[in-house]
Amino acid sequence: MLRSPLFAAASLIALSTAASAETGIDITIYADNQALVQDVRSVTFTGDKQRIEFKNVSAQIRPETASLVATDMGIIEQNFDYDLLSPSKIMENAVGQTITLVRTNPATGAETREQAVVLAANGGVVLQIGNRIEVLRDDGLPVRVIFDHIPPNMRADPTLSVTVQGKAGTREAALRYLTPGLGWRADYVALYDEGKGTIDVQGWVTLTNNSGTTYNNARTVLVAGSPRMLNQGYNPGYQQRGGYQSDDNTMVEAGTESGTRERLGDYYLYPLGDRTTIANLQTKQVSFLDVHGATAQHGYQLRLGWLQTSETPISAATMYSFSNSANGGLGDQLPAGVVRFYLKDARGQAQFIGEHAIGHTPMGSKLAISTGDAFDVKVKPVVEVRTKVNDRRWKTQMSYTVTNALPKPVTVQIIQGGLWGDTKVAEESIKNERRDADSVVWNVSVPANGKTVVTATFDSKY
Repeated sequence: MLRSPLFAAASLIALSTAASAETGIDITIYADNQALVQDVRSVTFTGDKQRIEFKNVSAQIRPETASLVATDMGIIEQNFDYDLLSPSKIMENAVGQTITLVRTNPATGAETREQAVVLAANGGVVLQIGNRIEVLRDDGLPVRVIFDHIPPNMRADPTLSVTVQGKAGTREAALRYLTPGLGWRADYVALYDEGKGTIDVQGWVTLTNNSGTTYNNARTVLVAGSPRMLNQGYNPGYQQRGGYQSDDNTMVEAGTESGTRERLGDYYLYPLGDRTTIANLQTKQVSFLDVHGATAQHGYQLRLGWLQTSETPISAATMYSFSNSANGGLGDQLPAGVVRFYLKDARGQAQFIGEHAIGHTPMGSKLAISTGDAFDVKVKPVVEVRTKVNDRRWKTQMSYTVTNALPKPVTVQIIQGGLWGDTKVAEESIKNERRDADSVVWNVSVPANGKTVVTATFDSKY
């Protein structure tokens, strides 16, 4: 194949060496398994066309996003070599080539050498040695394979090579690229104090690196938010919760407070305090929130569908409510993640009682988080009477029997959903709170070891 004079000249003076020691790596990591790597290195430019090899880039680099920036420099071509050296890979690349087999006699230790042509390396290695065909087996006999050279397209480390021409001299060059394989999530540990009605919350950043590369002494910033990535499986509902699915909305009321945390557009930044090494296949945790004694409430909740009736009582959900406002709350924005709740037992030992995912939560929000179903608090919904008033209207009488087997009074929030905008509560035993067009809420007080019956009559189209 003919080569243009431009690339012929470049190949004659190719450096074929890695860029010199790094002057700094900056990594911006997003919660949806995506990261921006900015790798600044000192490079000596010859003044002629040359090839610069950036070793130790991410093995999952998106080459189309790579950009090399330096003063007085133009880019001619760039290539990403990701076929990494391994015994099987180097053998696959040696098909059709001659290698040297070294066999050792176990009894005498004497070595014999033979030239062999690699015919195939697909599930096993097939060799032609002189006029015979032999399969190279892993049978425990001492056999070594010697290669004359490393295949030109293989590297010991993921390598991005860039052919450039720049003004002679040594100066910094910044390589920027996007890569999957780096991600983070928020994990929260919450300890609730039943007697004081307070909560202690520790927030952790859990950082993972599966990119195939170790980043040494990197300055790292985490971004709470989900920038749109085309052709990357964008799913706003999934990303909003940091990769966790949630079966309900824990945010009762969105906050309107501003804090001091740095923002980037519509996202929040969580920089790690010091430079850190992010090793490949490593999980690292860093604390970003530590609050003690924030106000919290423990209660119960059950959400019901329209005309939902049950022959057996239904367990209410155990709920913990708190805010992240500056006044009496957690006092910070909360990135999407999982909140794990603990309570102290009679011996003072913290015990796990449940977990729940939350979405990105602005400061000043009110949250209500379920940790599981209550053992002793039940609700039995029953459609008592349903009457057709005329062709357009129905009347439905419901009863809700709330029982409490605990030795203390409780408050149970019953949410009757499935109400259309024209549905009215004609009669009720306690006053409801209509939060939206689809549901009404009753806050039901239930005495210790007792029960409370709530009745309501609905006027609806159906």
